[in-house]
Amino acid sequence: MPLIFPALPGLAWSVTKTPTFQTRIQRAVSGRELRALDYPYPLWQFALVYDFLRDDPVMGYDELRTLLGFFMQCQGAFGTFLFQDPSDWKVAGQVIGTGDASTTVFQLQRTMGGALSGGGFLEPITAPNLLSAIYLNGITQDPASYSVDPATGLVTFEAVPGGGLSITADFTYYFRCRFTDDKYDFENFMFRLWRLKKLTFISVRS
Repeated sequence: MPLIFPALPGLAWSVTKTPTFQTRIQRAVSGRELRALDYPYPLWQFALVYDFLRDDPVMGYDELRTLLGFFMQCQGAFGTFLFQDPSDWKVAGQVIGTGDASTTVFQLQRTMGGALSGGGFLEPITAPNLLSAIYLNGITQDPASYSVDPATGLVTFEAVPGGGLSITADFTYYFRCRFTDDKYDFENFMFRLWRLKKLTFISVRS
């Protein structure tokens, strides 16, 4: 079972979230450029700050050991975990495809900036949490008529959706991540109170 990043009190502002692409650029003597995109979809980098992590398990306050234990379970940057971004974790009525009378497998995805020209940016969701409903032209489908792979976000229908049918979904999701470093500095600034000035991790491809 995958590890899920714990939600803890003490998380401070600001939280940093950075979408990162990688582009190779070759420039000719004329000034013209040849660009090659290595990442068609971004890697997401997160940076969290914890103003306090309590260390008093007798009184039921155990955030320090919870976070330390989680970091050690991951063995630093080696292991992966699932992170639910509090501001980016669910969609409703998200278009995931259109039936063509032959395809039975569709990728979960979410739209960023749907009001933009072209409908915004579509990004695959490869770590779904809860798929609550699938619709064909707005009609809710029986959950027994489809399945979702939690490791890839692929939705497979038992029967082929008809041609031209709009396929939409309501679901929640995670980011699959790893820590960017093998060590972090936990500071004991007061009796049984600790803080972590910066905890960084980055999304990974499934």
